[in-house]
This record gives sequence, C-alpha cells and structure tokens, in this order.
Amino acid sequence: MGLVAINLCPVALTVLLPTPLCSTMSAQDLPSNADSPPEQPQTPVGSPASSASTGTGSEDTVAAAVKDAAQNPLASTISVPLQNNTFFNVGPYRRTENGLLIQPVIPFKLTEDWNLITRTIVPVIYQPQSSPSQGSEFGLGNINPQVFLSPARSGQIIWGGGPQLWLPTATNKTLGVNKFGGGPAAVALTKRGHWLVGALVGNVWAGTGGTHYNQMTITPLVFYNIQKGWYVMYVANMTANWVASADDRWTVPVGAGFGRVFKVGKQPLNARAQIFNNVLRPNGGPAWTLQTQLQFVFVKK
Repeated sequence: MGLVAINLCPVALTVLLPTPLCSTMSAQDLPSNADSPPEQPQTPVGSPASSASTGTGSEDTVAAAVKDAAQNPLASTISVPLQNNTFFNVGPYRRTENGLLIQPVIPFKLTEDWNLITRTIVPVIYQPQSSPSQGSEFGLGNINPQVFLSPARSGQIIWGGGPQLWLPTATNKTLGVNKFGGGPAAVALTKRGHWLVGALVGNVWAGTGGTHYNQMTITPLVFYNIQKGWYVMYVANMTANWVASADDRWTVPVGAGFGRVFKVGKQPLNARAQIFNNVLRPNGGPAWTLQTQLQFVFVKK
C-alpha cells in the first residue's frame, strides 16, 4: 500500500481485478472479522498468533494474513504492492500524468515485544509537457524509505511510528527535489467487525533555501469487508505543501473504490481500484485521479 504523497511535478501532485482463470479465496478461506473469535481482530501484527510468526500453513491462517497485508500498513507479512496513479487534467495543457509506485514491504521481528516494518516507495513517473520550453519527462522520482516500530502485542488500537527518508534519486529536476531529507511518520488503526479504520500521518523536509521540500501527508484508512474476499475502501493521500502559497497548499481527494483478495495458482494477490475527485487542489493540479493496485503477498508457511 502506497501511503505517502510523491511530488510528481512542479505543482506537487499527490500521491486488475482477477480474470475468470484466477482461483478465488472462498468464504471459508477468507473469514470475515465478524466470524473470528472475539480476540482475533485485536491480534497484533507479528504476534505468535500471526501466520508470519507461527508458520502454521493452515488455509484459514494464510487467508487471514493475506487480508491483513492488503489492508494493514503494519502487517507482519512480506508483500510487494504495485500501485499505478493516473492523473487527469494536469498543468496548463490539461494533460495526463502517470506515476507507478513500487512499494516492497518487509517486516522484521526485533524481540518478543517489538516488530520493525520497512516500506520503500520507488516512484516511476511520466510527466507530460508543462510549457513550451519544458517537454515531457519519464524517469525515477525521489525514493522514500519508511520504518515503523510497532508493538508485537497491541490492544484494541494497533499503532506504529518511526522515521522516513527522502533520497535525491530523481532523474530530472521536474520529477522531484534532489535534496536529502526525512521526517516522522505514524499510523494507528483498529478493527471492528467488518471494518478496519485508521490513519497514517507524516511530514517530510528536504533541502534548504531556494530549492526545498516540506510536505505533510494525511492518509485515512477505511475498509469494509464483504464476502468472498471483496471489500470497499477509501484510502487517499491528502497533502499540504507548506512551501506553496495558502491558495495552492492543499490537495484533498474525495472518492472510493473496491478490491478483492484472491489467488492465481498458489500465489495470494490483492487487487483494488479507486477513483478520486480532488475537491481542493493547487493551480495546475489534477482534477481526477484513477488509482489501481496489484499486490503480491508472500506468507511464510
């Protein structure tokens, strides 16, 4: 799950489903939270009850771990989300921009009481022509590693926090701000029946003087699980670009989407799609965003 905003162009833009040949996880394979024992929704990631730690290999345990990885940023399962964001009506020519976020998630068990979850966001960006003198660009943006320290045994609230980095890896000055930087990030969520609700908040500072980056990201996490692996969702990156003027500071997307956990052969996958209207956006920012994601989940058996 890509949960930060990536600076895709000078105006600081934010940031599938199974074919009939795919096998799906049945209701028995993917039990809803409502059918779980009362304490199971509060089972913390990385605890002895989680599949990544026990390696029981049971189908129910594997399915629960896959669903957790699909919705919980602090899940203790290795996964690789590939999130594609298509931005419409960008810039003075109202063209289409695209950003692919490659986001490998690797958890580590530090002790019996603490887990460390790493997520590295690698943006691959296509930016259309934005002026007569500035043509289109394609390349790598700023890589954004994140680290979350989280209790192995949490209560009703699952939480984590830690640092994130901003690396000067952009292949063109229009695709990012090539300065070293970083900042804090924190996430908290809870599970109630069919619902998973939470938020991730972070801020990144990079560079000083004339060329610098200072942006806050607020990502609400809202999932409602249905039968047979289906769910509806709202997971959007709201951003505040503190470098911009007050009129161009905020990007607030409003929308919704749906997804499904399924398998192709023995490989668990999570696919989802969302569409957003940016009700607040900077001058030249996208009016609409289409987001699709395919996530490969690797459960230790």
